[in-house]
Amino acid sequence: MKTTLTITVDADVLRKARVRALQDDTSVNAFVRGCLEDYADAGDSAAQAVAEVKRLMDAAELHWGSNTWSRGELYER
Repeated sequence: MKTTLTITVDADVLRKARVRALQDDTSVNAFVRGCLEDYADAGDSAAQAVAEVKRLMDAAELHWGSNTWSRGELYER
């Protein structure tokens, strides 16, 4: 279902946006729609990325060495 959205922008901004959209062979409406879709989906993709990183970390076979250092040894120059 589509819904109409009304926004208020400066006339000069809209004029420049229309010119730019014409150059890009699109419309201001299509550009704004795409921006809103990207914005709405950004949270989902970020959550998916975090979940994938966690999955990869859990699956990784990490082998930590037996070396241990004291705090002082780590900061010695």
